[in-house]
Amino acid sequence: MGNKTNGLLALLGLGALAYWKYKKSTPEQQQAVKDKINSAKDNLNKWGNDLKDKANDVASQAQSKFDEAKTKVEDTATNL
Repeated sequence: MGNKTNGLLALLGLGALAYWKYKKSTPEQQQAVKDKINSAKDNLNKWGNDLKDKANDVASQAQSKFDEAKTKVEDTATNL
């Protein structure tokens, strides 16, 4: 339990330090930080969308294979 508390306190301290440094920086430096954050957000969104597209492709392929197998089973059952 102590490690979690210490870790959270350390994370909170780092966040406070980053906020303090951000507030004391020049407007140009603040804009650079905003640009980095927006760029990281855009990259994360792109990665998420790519992952979602791949998952949809795999699901579509699995559905078509299932439909093929179902059709074969139905045809076999009909011929018996």
